[in-house]
Amino acid sequence: MAASDAQNMQSAEERDEINKWLPITANRNAKWYYSTFHNVTAVVGAGVLGLPYAMSQLGWIPGLLALGISWLVTFYSFWQLIQMHELEPGKRFDRYSELGEHAYGSTVGYWMVTPQQLIVQIATDIVYMVTGGKSLKKSFDMLHSSFNGVRQTYFILVFAFIQLILSQVPDFNSLKIVSLAAAVMSFAYSMIAFVASLIRGSDNRKSVSYGVRSHTTAGIVFDVFSSLGTIAFAFAGHSVALEIQATIPSPSKKPMWKGVVVAYIIVAICYFCVSVGGFWAFGDQVDDDVLVTLEKPDWLIIIANFMVFIHVLGSYQVFAIVVFDKIESYLLQVRKLTPGRSLRLITRSLYVAATAFIGILFPFFGGLLGFFGGIAFSSTSYFLPGIFWLALKKPKKWSFHWCASWVCIIIGVLITLLAPIGGLRTIIVSASTYKMFT
Repeated sequence: MAASDAQNMQSAEERDEINKWLPITANRNAKWYYSTFHNVTAVVGAGVLGLPYAMSQLGWIPGLLALGISWLVTFYSFWQLIQMHELEPGKRFDRYSELGEHAYGSTVGYWMVTPQQLIVQIATDIVYMVTGGKSLKKSFDMLHSSFNGVRQTYFILVFAFIQLILSQVPDFNSLKIVSLAAAVMSFAYSMIAFVASLIRGSDNRKSVSYGVRSHTTAGIVFDVFSSLGTIAFAFAGHSVALEIQATIPSPSKKPMWKGVVVAYIIVAICYFCVSVGGFWAFGDQVDDDVLVTLEKPDWLIIIANFMVFIHVLGSYQVFAIVVFDKIESYLLQVRKLTPGRSLRLITRSLYVAATAFIGILFPFFGGLLGFFGGIAFSSTSYFLPGIFWLALKKPKKWSFHWCASWVCIIIGVLITLLAPIGGLRTIIVSASTYKMFT
């Protein structure tokens, strides 16, 4: 049963009471700058560390073009979502699925959005489980050699334990300090990666090659597909855009847009600096996480990896809060359970445990970025906003917004079709040499 069908069975008073408890709609006192750091936390995630690797799969000119086009397309589609949040007077579409239902009906619209959005949220949290564990392990390995024998699994479990505590935060606005810290960390480690890459690159000019990674036609094609997914993964913030805007009081368009503009300037600085610096320094030998390639100076790389760990602690929650909202909405509206701390403790803890288990089983960072980036991230960030804009705003044929929407749709659909192929191949190659619970 779609969420809207369940809501229709309830009185307005019951819905209001439930919304006051659900994490997305419980608090509408956010300021415009909350939007900035929530969006920086959501967008500038672990994906930025994989961008030099994507550049090495594409080469200089195609890599910069792909990154630049993605920034422009997703910046525009972000604007579309913000404009549609309060499309109808007196009504707010606080969740991505609610906008889909308004555009295409309670059944079709709901299922157009919800599976895609959940894949984005859950896949991101799984990748962040892996990233958090790897980054913490890297920091400790470099601190003292005695930690080298400690399995990555244990570091993922440490990350998961902290998430069990953070997951009990009641609503989105209550995460503002965690999200702010995560946003600061993301900018800081991006700049560290950039500066450290420039330093290392100046010392290794003779050994750097700027060709693409693969040397066979099939390998190059698969790498191109995978790189598209990696770049799409890096622009994942749209899946929580309406939910972030839901925390801002009406009228919300101007403050939300102001926050997004500042956030996207920060995104551009981080993404282009890390991509260009990492590829320039290491060429086609860069790892799928540029901080793994950077090994000196030790103290700086230790700090950078720990910053990544702090960042993904907050990013995990920004994406998880949407999943918590959907689970709790279902339990309260459909199953008629009573809201309370016990419900929150059980459901959220089970979710954290599930993502930790999957992250331990499949820690293929580069392949996960390409695979998940293509399957769902391109839809929520690239083409669903355009589809909804055409259906709801009905722009004149061949007008700017009509053409721009179709460009976003075409690019997004191509990424959706091609990227998972490359990502799946990377996972298969990685799996051939992988042992469980390492």
